[in-house]
Amino acid sequence: MKIGVLSIQGAISEHFKLLTMCGVEAVPVKNTQNLAAVNGLIIPGGESTTIGKLIEVAGLSMPIKERTKNNTLALFGTCAGMVLMAKEVLDGIDNQPILGLMNTRVKRNAFGRQRESFETSFEFKGIEGSLSGVFIRAPLIEEAGEEVEILSKLNEGIIAARQGNLLATSFHPELTEDHRIHHYFVKMCENISCRLC
Repeated sequence: MKIGVLSIQGAISEHFKLLTMCGVEAVPVKNTQNLAAVNGLIIPGGESTTIGKLIEVAGLSMPIKERTKNNTLALFGTCAGMVLMAKEVLDGIDNQPILGLMNTRVKRNAFGRQRESFETSFEFKGIEGSLSGVFIRAPLIEEAGEEVEILSKLNEGIIAARQGNLLATSFHPELTEDHRIHHYFVKMCENISCRLC
């Protein structure tokens, strides 16, 4: 089983490290040929508008949408990835490039600017014990719609959610040494792989 990391902009190598800790093969995804070879894809943090435009330029937008809707690809978005996966972005630019896959309403930079970044601990449904996440100009799910399972919250709102084969977090789990959320995603990818057998 191979899990891809979208490798066109953002925090990439850190995801490779944690996926390797989970015992799976991590591969860079830059084009449709790379995408066709993976069971799961991580959209890393970065600048959501830039990543969204580059996804479209690379011809990846439609294949990602088709495969996630057909349940042949699991998708995990961290920070900017959460924004790209949302069906609605409250404070996006005109014609904000998004995938629009997850039934969520997201606010970009909900926790303030980069100088207001922080790390905090929280509980995560389905994972035993507390986790720690790094929040850098982080988004927030302000509303989770039908079929969306809330996995984690802070006082400010929802910071992690799942909808079937879609997983999104406000924070950067890859900036810690804890690979439990990546392992959670690996299990989602294994379910995809089993259905394709």
